[in-house]
Amino acid sequence: MNESQISYLENYIPILIFFSLAIALSIFLLILNYLRAKKHPDPEKLSSYECGFDVFDDARRPFDVRFYLIAILFIIFDLEIAFLFPWAISLKKIGLFGFWSMLTFLSILTVGFIYEWKKGALEWE
Repeated sequence: MNESQISYLENYIPILIFFSLAIALSIFLLILNYLRAKKHPDPEKLSSYECGFDVFDDARRPFDVRFYLIAILFIIFDLEIAFLFPWAISLKKIGLFGFWSMLTFLSILTVGFIYEWKKGALEWE
């Protein structure tokens, strides 16, 4: 190797040091967490919590549709809110047309949210 290739490779030494430190710190924290964690979970922690069914129950048991409805509504509103980030970043470039189109989008989103709220879709009972 000539001298220019060596000086070119020397530019990567800080990156190599950074990755080495990151890997070493990650391994250290994982080992520390394993050594200090409680290894005796209580029955409450082992119980099912999302759908309300026991984990080792009959798989043919009817499933409550409200769980799916809440999950789908969360995904819909969460994805629609994700459209706000690129809009906010490019607001200067898109001008008034972009502002009013996003205001229309948000008003339709608000009407849909109010409709779901009035229908009781967000209530678990």
